[in-house]
Amino acid sequence: MAATTETKPETPEKEAMRAQMRRLLEREIDGLPVAFRTVFIMREVEDMTVEETAECLDVPAATVRTRHFRAKSQLRESLAKQLDFATEGTFDFLGARCERIVAGVLARIDSLPGELKS
Repeated sequence: MAATTETKPETPEKEAMRAQMRRLLEREIDGLPVAFRTVFIMREVEDMTVEETAECLDVPAATVRTRHFRAKSQLRESLAKQLDFATEGTFDFLGARCERIVAGVLARIDSLPGELKS
């Protein structure tokens, strides 16, 4: 009996999330300095080796390694900032929401028998 390797299709929500992440990553890659972006694309997208990249750009292999490292570092930093910005205020506990929760807690306390309130 042959094993099947069927995979479930992605849900529309996951497809949308993946597309949104791809757009964010592409935008952040586009924001890299040209030298870093070029090396990053050649190494990560084109799957070129350090030596192939160095030869194409006519730079030492050490320069390719450094630019690749710096490109990834800058991407991590910019993506982390984007994540921080996106989650800022997500779970704020203030305003109308806070007042509603406090009112609900106080109502429950008021409904407790006298000996349980203290």
